[in-house]
Amino acid sequence: MGAKVLNITMRSAALAAAVALAIPAPAHAQFGSLLRSKPKASSSGKTATGCDDSAGKSVGRSVIGGMLGSVTGRMGGLASFLPVPEVAGLLTDAIACKLEPEEQKKAADATLEATRGEEVGSTSTWTSETRKDVSGTSTVIGKTQLADGSTCMNVNDVIIVEGEETTVAKRMCKKPGAARYEIAQA
Repeated sequence: MGAKVLNITMRSAALAAAVALAIPAPAHAQFGSLLRSKPKASSSGKTATGCDDSAGKSVGRSVIGGMLGSVTGRMGGLASFLPVPEVAGLLTDAIACKLEPEEQKKAADATLEATRGEEVGSTSTWTSETRKDVSGTSTVIGKTQLADGSTCMNVNDVIIVEGEETTVAKRMCKKPGAARYEIAQA
């Protein structure tokens, strides 16, 4: 019976690969991983951006994984998301990597809203429009004034993705004359 299950699994994988090849994808999706270098993965399988990269150890595996990931993503499978440029300076990678691009923007907007009032205790919440079990909050938990005139806030981001809660504390600062708070570089 084990050989029969293996044969069915291999046929399913072959069918998924054939479907992936039949569905057109943009050039950057087809060849993007070959055209740009990836951040180096640490021993934990996380890249320098904090996103999981444990599946992509070789170019061949990346290409095949990208094709199969594209198919499973279109069929409702799970994916590991990358931070979109619009959230740079507002979200930590640990939060952004668990959210789809539109959810990342909602989380970043919540951070902007929570810090805009510049009051400790200010909270902003959001809910995903694409996934029913995804939501989050940004809460200002502390505020300090620096000697150079900058104001810094400690902000807690909490997201819930399919029942799993992730909490990340971040320090955000705004230099005199700056338009908004951004994550302070360590």
